[in-house]
Amino acid sequence: MPKRSAAQQISRVTRPRLYEQLVEQLTEYIEAAQLAPGDTLPAERELAERLGVSRATLAQALVALEVLGVIDVQHGTGAVLVYRPNVPSVIRGLREHSSRLPEIVEARSTLEVKLAELAALRRSAEDMKAIDKALEVMAEEVASGARGAHGDELFHQAVTAAAHSAVLAQLMSFIAGMVLETRLESLGQPGRPEQSLASHRKIADAIRVQDSAAAAAAMLEHIDLVSDVALLKNG
Repeated sequence: MPKRSAAQQISRVTRPRLYEQLVEQLTEYIEAAQLAPGDTLPAERELAERLGVSRATLAQALVALEVLGVIDVQHGTGAVLVYRPNVPSVIRGLREHSSRLPEIVEARSTLEVKLAELAALRRSAEDMKAIDKALEVMAEEVASGARGAHGDELFHQAVTAAAHSAVLAQLMSFIAGMVLETRLESLGQPGRPEQSLASHRKIADAIRVQDSAAAAAAMLEHIDLVSDVALLKNG
């Protein structure tokens, strides 16, 4: 076998994705500005101008930092620093998060589709009230300009409760922290809160009329929707 030249043996270095570069720049900014826990980062418009990127692109990097627990994005307040990170640990955490997202989605599409099917078969009038209340909470959040994360969580909890399956509920509880990651990731996408709310209503309508096949199909469609996030795309 012919010997490969040194140039041929050098593998191409993968260029960091834009959101990784932005996360790194934001982390360096936090260090340079000596921000302390509880301090608020500049407004998105200002940060986007400083970094030379669109606000939509910046928003993805902020969502990544929120998922990692570095910041807490509060409606009406902005991004509040939770702790001062270092660049290597943040990038490592970001890559670990992005690598496990497909498996979280896989678990959700397995468990929650079955839960929706069972909820349609077993739900009580009280269960339906809890589902409708969750929809109201999310609708109010979205109408106020928030992402609707609390209402989203309440909705999925209500569907799980309506299935009356202790074992499946326990499994959902086990992955709750990981589901929170995908929830923040998804609801940070432009236009996603409104889309997710409409998707929830479709699931609720199927559960209301006790159509188990339609409920399962609507939940699978919903999981496909919320799985479309920037961290799973190339570029």
